[in-house]
Amino acid sequence: MALNRVKQQVRNAVDRVGTDDSELRARVEELEAEVQECRELNLRISELTDVVVELLVPLADSDDPRVAEIVRRYRLGVTSAVDDQP
Repeated sequence: MALNRVKQQVRNAVDRVGTDDSELRARVEELEAEVQECRELNLRISELTDVVVELLVPLADSDDPRVAEIVRRYRLGVTSAVDDQP
């Protein structure tokens, strides 16, 4: 029966790992810390982007060509940053 075969494979894998899983637990803790750091950085980037948008949107409504160029460069930078992500 397929279920018995799967159970045996799991048992074999557990036997190979053995009782010393401290390295695995340490690696999981390390990865969890890295994920948390990424979440915090993403939140910070989001907050900064919101601030930039709040500053640029009122400026974009003006007729100043310098402001239009700044907004254009910002949009290109944001778009290219998003496109570069895996």
